[in-house]
Amino acid sequence: MKNQINEIFEKAQSSDYIITNSDIEAIKATVWQIDQGQIRVSEKQADGHWTTNDWVKKAILLFFKIQKMELIDADKFNYYDKIPVKKWTGNEGVRVVPHAIARYGSFVASGAILMPSYVNIGAYVGSGTMVDTWATVGSCAQIGANVHLSGGVGIGGVLEPAQAQPVIVEDDCFIGSRCIVVEGVHLESGVVLGAGVTLTASTKIIDVTGTEPKILKGRVPKNSVVIPGVENKTFAAGQFGVPCALIIGQRQESTNKKTSLNQALRDFSVSV
Repeated sequence: MKNQINEIFEKAQSSDYIITNSDIEAIKATVWQIDQGQIRVSEKQADGHWTTNDWVKKAILLFFKIQKMELIDADKFNYYDKIPVKKWTGNEGVRVVPHAIARYGSFVASGAILMPSYVNIGAYVGSGTMVDTWATVGSCAQIGANVHLSGGVGIGGVLEPAQAQPVIVEDDCFIGSRCIVVEGVHLESGVVLGAGVTLTASTKIIDVTGTEPKILKGRVPKNSVVIPGVENKTFAAGQFGVPCALIIGQRQESTNKKTSLNQALRDFSVSV
């Protein structure tokens, strides 16, 4: 299927190529597998690195191409779009609170809780994770198990280019209210983000726990406790504060992750 999707995607770049019924079946079969959690946009390897399956992203892009705009009925609501919303049967083991919406082609594992929120196509939400009120999980974002996305959190989508890494939030992370994580930023397991932290691919993440600052970009190490910060920078018009993120400590390893989280919040006075 990987080879077939890659071949279809290559041919579809030509304006005069007509997608065949066989192509359509392959595209729909791939998106169905994403929807069921059988394949993922990005996967963690044995060595801890994440590999992005660009062919899975290509299938999603092709799915948009073959789908037609139509009225979509959802009980008392209706929509006009190309991609339908997921239909829940009650047997998935997922708690879905009105008005949570998960788009077809996303996967939400058993034990997850969706408060009124939005999960986009290609996204993966692990078991035991809560997507809290008005939080959004963007297209292809990978959210691990036992993660808490607090109210208003924005996890960005990364669909194009196909080879680009999506946002990755590993297991046991706690993302505080109104945080923004976009542009393929990778949060390793156990990370705590205090309220209002914004992380983009270019945001400086400064570890201030030692005698000298250590600067990272695009990745927050395992169990880091992070708060919003400001770095002074000189411009032609004068000196101004530029937003950054500060690693101020480490969340301790614990079999009781909830206790560990509460202790981290107390120790470092992190607002969530």
